[in-house]
Amino acid sequence: MRFAGVELSPLMMALASGFAITSSAFLLLWACDAAQSDISQALALAVVALISVLPEYAVDMYFTWQAGQHPESHYASFAAANMTGANRLVIGVAWSLIALIVWWKTRQPVELGKERRLEIVLLAIATLYAFVIPIKGTLAWYDMIVFMGIYVYYLIQSSRRPVEEVEVEGPANELVRLPKNMRRVATAVLFLFAGGAILINAKPFCEGLIGAGRAYGINEFLLVQWIGPVASEAPEFLVAIMFALRGNGSVALGSLLSAKLNQWTLLVGMIPGVYAVSSGTLSHPIPMGRFQIAEILLTAAQSLLALFMIANLRLSIRYALVLLALFCAQFFSPSLVHFLPGGTFLGLEGTQMHNVFSLLYIIGAIMMLVEHPTRWSSLFKLNLEEASKHECEAAGHCECHDYPNCINCHKEK
Repeated sequence: MRFAGVELSPLMMALASGFAITSSAFLLLWACDAAQSDISQALALAVVALISVLPEYAVDMYFTWQAGQHPESHYASFAAANMTGANRLVIGVAWSLIALIVWWKTRQPVELGKERRLEIVLLAIATLYAFVIPIKGTLAWYDMIVFMGIYVYYLIQSSRRPVEEVEVEGPANELVRLPKNMRRVATAVLFLFAGGAILINAKPFCEGLIGAGRAYGINEFLLVQWIGPVASEAPEFLVAIMFALRGNGSVALGSLLSAKLNQWTLLVGMIPGVYAVSSGTLSHPIPMGRFQIAEILLTAAQSLLALFMIANLRLSIRYALVLLALFCAQFFSPSLVHFLPGGTFLGLEGTQMHNVFSLLYIIGAIMMLVEHPTRWSSLFKLNLEEASKHECEAAGHCECHDYPNCINCHKEK
């Protein structure tokens, strides 16, 4: 339709390009699943999480590029809206939904594998640094170095894990059954075709959302913040739900944990970098007002509480319900306050309610720290032991692969 020059209304353009992006993301996910036959599962899940949010990247980078080209516009606020909405949806809705499905099927919490400690620790580091952004009030190019450095380290560590036997179903299974060379060619073609379709449709999808908001009197910021991420992340959510329904809640939550990590590092880090290239200068950070800074603070606070909840490598139904309830409350509270007499609640306007929920998230995290003071220290300790294990194996000292319980390993060290 784009190549034919077909003109559509903003709403129809948003729907058509949105379906194209969603369909392309499914192709990418099938290709990534098939790729697990050739690389480690940990690295494959990292790549799956990265590729599956390519639509999210395309949308956000389009807004960011336009912000650099047109600094007087609202594109900068749209970039912040899309990024914060996507991050909060992953934890507030997707994580909670996986825990609810697993509890419904097994009456048990979601258990994460020990290899997920790396993601949790790196996500904690990224979250703590994210609080620096609202404190200084800017998202600048040097923030990109920190966030992207965390994600590059994560990919390097994931690539060192061994290749494991994996079970895939559906179209991915058909790819895996192909001869090795043919499988790799087919996987590469899927990547290129779907990635190209996503990039081609990013602009009409973004502009269609904005145009539809203007045409129907809907807040453009809210459309970009919530409808955009829902469309671009639908495949990722659906695949995780299918894993959970098949009884593999650990992989489902693990893929979403990896998705949260890459969105909270690579996606956030690319915004100031793309803006600097688009605007042609490193002197000025991407423009952000008080409202956008408050949105980043809320997203960081939600991430902090969620990390304390899964620091013991499990997500219980109780914690999942708390995350879901807080998400729904922060989502609806600004509109509800607007309809109250005087448009305020305890002297606060609707636009100020997110600051209240940021405080609630932080208080909840502090309470969990007081209740479980050793949870984080043990998590970091286990990661140090894991690093020592890889060092020992790389040096050829470990043959039983049971470090740190291996006596021979300790003697060699």
